[in-house]
Amino acid sequence: MKIEKRTFDFLNKLKENNNREWFVENKDDYQFALDNVTEMIQQIILRLAALDPHIHDSIAAKKCLFRIYRDVRFSKNKDPYKTWFAAGISVDGRKLDGPEYYIHIEPGHVFLAAGYWRPAKAHLEAIRQEIDYNTDALFASLKKGGWEPESLSSEDKLKRPPAGYNADHPQIELLKHKSFILHIDLQRKQMESEEALNLIIENYQRMMPFKTFLHQALDQ
Repeated sequence: MKIEKRTFDFLNKLKENNNREWFVENKDDYQFALDNVTEMIQQIILRLAALDPHIHDSIAAKKCLFRIYRDVRFSKNKDPYKTWFAAGISVDGRKLDGPEYYIHIEPGHVFLAAGYWRPAKAHLEAIRQEIDYNTDALFASLKKGGWEPESLSSEDKLKRPPAGYNADHPQIELLKHKSFILHIDLQRKQMESEEALNLIIENYQRMMPFKTFLHQALDQ
């Protein structure tokens, strides 16, 4: 299973012709690309279901895929379409309030991720508490997948210590995180390879122990 060259070609052309007229004229290419990505997501779900108890083989890929249509109501960018495909894979598809897998498919920007993006207050506090009380388990979960604490995405962090934690806390930089995400970049040629699905699953398996740590922090 792979992402076809025709899918990436469609996205490249869409980036150059991001308007409704072109999109309608090329609806067949869009449908091919959508079907290709949907099938890839479904195969990922089936493979993950055999490895992660939080993923069920009954999850529908269509429920995980984000729409290609952009909401331009409050955006200065009025392009009507996204120039990528993406999916959030969880028991509740892309709308889960909890840890999940993510895949982003875009020419020149393909990546996989797992974790929890911007948890609500109660979940955020529970994760920080688990990091505080059970740091060794966090480090073990990262090490099991070949990661370091510094591997966690640092793009979404507080500038000051969160309420209840002192600046001299030994794990203060981890506690400042507002999102808890591991990610890895892939190349287009890897996604077009017949080994694409295996490569995706191998990388998600490396992220799985950390995702499990987050579930445990939330008593899931």
